[in-house]
Amino acid sequence: MTTGRKTTTIFLTVLCGLVLTIFGLTERWPTWAWPPLALILVAAPAVAFKIAGLRRGSVPVAFEEHLTAAPIERTEQHVSRVALPSRWADYDFLISATIRWYALDASRPGRLLNPAGLAVESVLDRARVVTEQREPGRVSLVQHELSGALSSLLPDSTGQLQAMAEDVRLTLHEHDQERLDSLAGVRKDQAVWEHQRKYEQSKRKYLSEDVLKDTGSAVVWWLAKNDEQVERTVEDLGMLARLTSAANDTDVPERLRDLIPQPREEQDGKEPSEWQAAAFERAPTAADHLADALNALSLEDGDTQRRLLAKQIADAIRDQEQHETADDLVRRFDPSAAFAPDGGPANETPGATRPPRGI
Repeated sequence: MTTGRKTTTIFLTVLCGLVLTIFGLTERWPTWAWPPLALILVAAPAVAFKIAGLRRGSVPVAFEEHLTAAPIERTEQHVSRVALPSRWADYDFLISATIRWYALDASRPGRLLNPAGLAVESVLDRARVVTEQREPGRVSLVQHELSGALSSLLPDSTGQLQAMAEDVRLTLHEHDQERLDSLAGVRKDQAVWEHQRKYEQSKRKYLSEDVLKDTGSAVVWWLAKNDEQVERTVEDLGMLARLTSAANDTDVPERLRDLIPQPREEQDGKEPSEWQAAAFERAPTAADHLADALNALSLEDGDTQRRLLAKQIADAIRDQEQHETADDLVRRFDPSAAFAPDGGPANETPGATRPPRGI
């Protein structure tokens, strides 16, 4: 009889006893009837257990041997930082774990001399199948994957024992981890640089093919950028024409050249092409500044006072050992003059009086 049946039999016996007791008190049974009733209630479970035991029969010998079999003896071995290959060459995983196993043929204990080595080999072979397909940059994810793959007791290749692993920990060499972190940083920087480069290329394409395609496009863009300020845009037409021509490596159209502010050089009789080339090819010199000053004094080109004043300034500069600047001034404002070895004009007649300096 099973434990459940025994419990049910006792419960029914107690319940019947309570019912009979209540019935006897209600019907006022005589005193002599209570002892037999108690005897029946105590004997009923014993008789039921005896009958159930006779019906069950004896326990089979094989089953009794199975019940009395010795418990399985499991042993363990700890391994630390064992190198396992990864998907990348020269980047190894380092595994640490507790390996457990038990022998399948327990009746022949002398057959397997080193079960720990066989168990460790079996578990590491199972771990290698996983790690050699994984990249080292995902070491924490691979650790959890290994914990699941090695959590089951599986037989080794010889069939002599079953092994598993627990407390699996997976790491990398410190230098390998530093290299991976550095490579990740480089890849991120490269991605940012690529985005910046594409942004700059897109911006240049937008400016060259759309905004600065011609002066009209530049004017429309500039008008939109300045909140439709028409007067300001009109004032900047010359600048936009020069900017568009420079962007397209072409000359300013003839119809737009009048919009470009003319520098001082054009007042000296030079053609527009000459003063434009001069403005772009060199920075202003001392002669340029002197020309601006003479123009401000209303000394027009060809005026004798303009030439004499420039000559006196050149002589004063020559006294300061700045011969090249002085020669440039003379060539600029008196091109026909040729210098003698002493610094004076060669075509000057003997006895001619040089104008006093400082006038």
